[in-house]
Amino acid sequence: MPEPLTWEQRLILALLAVDTVLLAVLELFFLPLRIGVVPLPVTVVVGAVTTPWLVSTTAKLVRPGLSWVPLAVWVVVVFGFGLLGPGGDLVLIQDWRALVLLGASALPGALVLGGGLGRAAVGRSPGRG
Repeated sequence: MPEPLTWEQRLILALLAVDTVLLAVLELFFLPLRIGVVPLPVTVVVGAVTTPWLVSTTAKLVRPGLSWVPLAVWVVVVFGFGLLGPGGDLVLIQDWRALVLLGASALPGALVLGGGLGRAAVGRSPGRG
């Protein structure tokens, strides 16, 4: 049974979750960015860097077993806010850029998450059965 989180760990986890919400909203809002007629989805790069970083930072600063929190928050915000946006508007655009954002952010985050949970399982003793 893991120890309860300290108040510092809870504060860090809450701040990382708030950062995740803000980044997910900004990634959604700037996804349709264009220069002239050329789409320029720079937020895909932002998501590809920040989502795995948030997952790994949570594993390092809080606990590896809770490193799923930023990825889950990111997915909930992107789908929730993207599909049921402000005033019922559809913020998640329906073209290739949305798929690239989802793949470039969620996939690396999930890969880092798998590594974090794997490191957490190494310290445990094997179960019965």
